[in-house]
Amino acid sequence: MDLTALTIDAARTAIAERKITAGALAEAFFAKIEKDDPRIGAYLVVSKERASSKAAEIDKLAESGEKLPPLAGVPVGIKDVLITRGVRTTAGSKILGNYVPPYDCTAVRRLEEAGAVVLGKLNCDEFAMGSSNENSAWKPVHNPCDLSRVPGGSSGGSAAAVAADLAVAALGSDTGGSIRQPASFCGVVGLKPTYGRVSRYGLIAFASSLDHVGPLTKTVKDAALVLHTIAGRDPMDSTSADLTVPDYLSEIEKPVKSLRIGVAKEYFGEGLEPDTRRAVESAIQRFASLGCEVIDVSLPHTKYAIPAYYLVATAEASSNLARFDGVRYGYRAPNVRSLSDMYRRTRNQGFGGEVKRRIMLGTYALSAGYYDAYYLKAQRVRTLLTRDFEAAFAKVDAIVAPTTPTPAFKLGEKVDDPLAMYLADIYTVTANLAGIPGISIPVGKTREALPIGMQIFGKHFEEGTILRLGHAYERAA
Repeated sequence: MDLTALTIDAARTAIAERKITAGALAEAFFAKIEKDDPRIGAYLVVSKERASSKAAEIDKLAESGEKLPPLAGVPVGIKDVLITRGVRTTAGSKILGNYVPPYDCTAVRRLEEAGAVVLGKLNCDEFAMGSSNENSAWKPVHNPCDLSRVPGGSSGGSAAAVAADLAVAALGSDTGGSIRQPASFCGVVGLKPTYGRVSRYGLIAFASSLDHVGPLTKTVKDAALVLHTIAGRDPMDSTSADLTVPDYLSEIEKPVKSLRIGVAKEYFGEGLEPDTRRAVESAIQRFASLGCEVIDVSLPHTKYAIPAYYLVATAEASSNLARFDGVRYGYRAPNVRSLSDMYRRTRNQGFGGEVKRRIMLGTYALSAGYYDAYYLKAQRVRTLLTRDFEAAFAKVDAIVAPTTPTPAFKLGEKVDDPLAMYLADIYTVTANLAGIPGISIPVGKTREALPIGMQIFGKHFEEGTILRLGHAYERAA
């Protein structure tokens, strides 16, 4: 049995039936990380002591015959923007190079309470700003499907770890597509829940009204398991929704026949790579063969999504990242002459180029005389995009689209062209602006054997519907 190839369900069952131990499973993953990760670069830190302690706890439970928690012994990786107690957390940035948090973020705490074994922290674009994972201050991540290509960003380490069997599942964050886009590039499942479904407490903020925490997994069922574990109201996050979390495992088994699926023409226009178009159109036909009704819909303001997103996101980033000033925690520049000199040198030396670019864009958009012209107008466009989805969802139960216009591109291909890099998020940012849930599932490969992903959008807090559709496609395909 290849222990590192197990799904969540298979791993937990094997531990419950005493076919393997949680300790042996964790050790198998650490051995594979040591062997394979040097060429991938998914991990920034491994937490062997923490993992061994949790695995021993699970094995003791199993030996006693007690009922095991839902994720008992399942090895998981955590994106490095999610706070972990006693384990270095850098957000992929030198400015937090030596930061060891005193507490766990809510999502990680809930995973461990459900029995998961945390293997370590996963590489990401600095402060989750990027679409290729080349903006990490430490090292780039390579796509396990083709090491010459990017894994996507900013949760590139999370997607690569799951795709390369370096973790059974991983947590990522999604501000403009940062779970779904790398999931598509690496051929795994990536789920961005509704805004407010999962607590953001302990997530190092990029853009607070756009940030989401969610899972990357090998199967849709695994995504449902992880979401059920981490979702729900958290008193530490005032934006988390006080709503009952459905039983997603029951939801995914419901039939999909007669569900209405919308296809928005705006997602199938110029720039969509031919193999991607064919794969997604074939997947839509698969849904039709399962008894779903396919309906054309329109999201007319989609063309304004990228400029609106990069105004809202950078403005919020400018505000959020002001706290990294060398005073309270993190990096402080040496040999400074004054307080203002310390601020300037600390931020200049601690932040990477892409983060500086976004801080400057956001500061400009919020500055006196420009606020109404840029940030306020972007917020109005955001409202129009939300209304587009509301109008479409009055006719359909879900909307399907390509996750990305192209498969994974080459490392270094877009580094010097920020605009081309930003356009990699063209199909994903709309869900963040509207706050709706979205999932990316693998639907095929290009002629070069590169994964292709399709995303399914749902109504607010109806993750069960998109998980059900994804699971039905997975079984049928």
